[in-house]
Amino acid sequence: MIKTHDKIEKACIEAKQKFDDLGMIEYSDIRSKLEFVIGSYRFDRNPIGLYKIGTEALTILKKHHEANPKQIPKKLINDLEKALAQQHSLNYLI
Repeated sequence: MIKTHDKIEKACIEAKQKFDDLGMIEYSDIRSKLEFVIGSYRFDRNPIGLYKIGTEALTILKKHHEANPKQIPKKLINDLEKALAQQHSLNYLI
């Protein structure tokens, strides 16, 4: 089960890094949220925030990818989708 949580943590870290790389002011809110939930997860090992904010990040990344496909790798979107899909297998998060 820890392995599943590590996947969502890794995906959120990669998403935050991509938002940092883009450097766009409109992404400052999602960057802050990702940074907070990553830190929170490292402190208490509760992945609920990662799944919630990861879902928000995925929506934003998909929208940006549609407008600028070369700036957002499809692999990043796929990895985040796969990590988020694991949420449904965790009974206490349903």
